[in-house]
Amino acid sequence: MTSAVRRRFVLAIPWLWVTLVLFAPLLLVLKISFATAQISVPPYSEFFARTDGVIVGIQATLANYALMFSDALYVKAYLGSVKIAAISTVIALLLGYPMAYAIARARPERRGLLLVLVMLPFWTSFLVRIYAWQTLLRPTGLINSALETLGLIDAPLRMLNTPGAVCLGIVYAYLPFMVLPLYARLEKLDPALLEAAADLGAKPWRAFLSVTLPLSLPGVLAGCLLVFIPAVGEYVIPELMGGPDTLMIGKILWTEFFNNRDWPLASAVTVILLIVLVAPIMLFQAVQARASRSP
Repeated sequence: MTSAVRRRFVLAIPWLWVTLVLFAPLLLVLKISFATAQISVPPYSEFFARTDGVIVGIQATLANYALMFSDALYVKAYLGSVKIAAISTVIALLLGYPMAYAIARARPERRGLLLVLVMLPFWTSFLVRIYAWQTLLRPTGLINSALETLGLIDAPLRMLNTPGAVCLGIVYAYLPFMVLPLYARLEKLDPALLEAAADLGAKPWRAFLSVTLPLSLPGVLAGCLLVFIPAVGEYVIPELMGGPDTLMIGKILWTEFFNNRDWPLASAVTVILLIVLVAPIMLFQAVQARASRSP
C-alpha cells in the first residue's frame, strides 16, 4: 500500500463517520419534511409513489414550509428563540471575557485549578442544576426569602417562569463554552505586544482595545457560536424556567414530534432552524480562514 493510498484511507475514516452521524440523518429529516402526516408507522407518507412495488414518481409537498411562513406561531417562535439566544450570548460574553482574561493572566500553576473551577458545574447533572435554579427563583425560594428578610421587598418577586429566568439558565449552563475558547485565544497572546504598546505611550485600556481585543476576536466569535447555536434550539431550560409567554423553537419541536405526531412539520421546522444557523457558522469559518492566512 503506497503512502498516497494510506493517506486517503486515513482521511476516508473521519469522512465516513461524518456521513453516518451528520449527513445521513440530515438527509432523512429533509426527506420527511416534504411528506405529509398520516396515521401509520412511520407517521408520514412515502417520498416515492409506488405502483405494485415499482417507483413511478415523487409525492413531495411544500405545505409544511408554507405553513411555517404563514402561521404567526412559528415566526414568533423563531424570533423569540433568536432573541433570547442573542441576549444570553451577549451576557455570557460580558461575563466570560473577564473570567477568561483573568485565567490567562494568572500564574501558570494556578491556571489549571481555575479552569477546573470553570468546568466544575459539568460534573453534576444538567437537570439537577436547572431544578436548583427553580428552587432559588420561585416565590418561596431562597432569593425572595432573603430579600424579604432584609426588608428590601414587601412581596415576592416574579423571577421564575419569565424570559429573564430563561436567559439566566442559558448563561449559567453555557458560560464554560464561552470561557474556554476565549482562554485558549488569550493565553496565546504575546505579552511583549502589550509591553510595546505601553512603551509607545498607550494606556492600559488603550492597549486592550488596540491589541488584546482585536487579537482575541476569533476566540470571541468561537465562544459566541458555541453559546448561541445550542441556545437557539434549547428545550429543557425554557420548559422548566420559562412561562407561557416564553415561546422558543425547541418547545415547538417537542410538541410537533411527540404531542401532535406531525413528523413532517417538525422536520421542516428543523430544516429551517438549520438554515438559520448556517450563516453564523459560515461567518466563523470565514474569520478562521482569514486568521490562518494572516501572518
